[in-house]
Amino acid sequence: MRIDLHCHSTASDGTDTPAELVRKAAAAGLDVVALTDHDTTRGHAEAIAALPEGLTLVTGAELSCRIDGISMHLLAYLFDPEEPALLAERELVRDDRVPRAKGMIAKLNALGVPVTWEQVDRIAAGGSVGRPHVATALVELGVVPTVSDAFTEQWLADGGRAFVEKHETDPFEAIRLVKAAGGVCVFAHPAAAKRGRTVPESRVAEMAEAGLDGIEVDHMDHDLDARARLRGLAKETGLLVTGSSDYHGSRKTVALGAYRTDPEMYGEITRRATGAFPVPGTGGA
Repeated sequence: MRIDLHCHSTASDGTDTPAELVRKAAAAGLDVVALTDHDTTRGHAEAIAALPEGLTLVTGAELSCRIDGISMHLLAYLFDPEEPALLAERELVRDDRVPRAKGMIAKLNALGVPVTWEQVDRIAAGGSVGRPHVATALVELGVVPTVSDAFTEQWLADGGRAFVEKHETDPFEAIRLVKAAGGVCVFAHPAAAKRGRTVPESRVAEMAEAGLDGIEVDHMDHDLDARARLRGLAKETGLLVTGSSDYHGSRKTVALGAYRTDPEMYGEITRRATGAFPVPGTGGA
């Protein structure tokens, strides 16, 4: 089985619609794909309606969290999307995204960059606005050559000149909320040092004790040493190991299925979930 458990659509900061994403996943030879847009499940219905035969969809979301002043992302799989407490927290995070983006635009303007809210809003196209949309605006303006080049201290990285904080959930609370909604929690790209400060392994171990299910090990932002270290941490703490592309369409260079999850790990994720279940494709719309 070819399993990719971390992908984004236009419901957040990907460039493919949910329908396009699942069709491309099938064309890429995947058997299972997860739709994990930032702090939203808005793309799920469209993805399910278009799901090709032979492809299974895992519904999820990538939750914005912060611990000890460090931003981190928590992949939540197969939770009940209507569970009130988790839904309220996702909405709180999403509602803070627009003022945060406008704050970054104001800082960029002060630095002499003529980016506008109208430009960023056009790029977001109704999705949950985030730093990648602002970064895309910088690419359009010729300020940086690629989206990745915008995520530096000079521009949008944590603590960067144009960085603005947003509401982010304490990960221990996020784990509690996801578990209460019947979901499964995996720490996304925990060793992606180029994105900013990373969470100490001691804190990851504490999260494991609090109910964290797994860590994303095989990821484009992890070198071989980081992957080996994370596998060791997973073994020590009893965490599941996943691999994923973190696909964003044309916004990143990584291809669907570039990094994948072992079927045994996927089976354990689905076994633990009670809030929702993988959706098998029936041919799509």
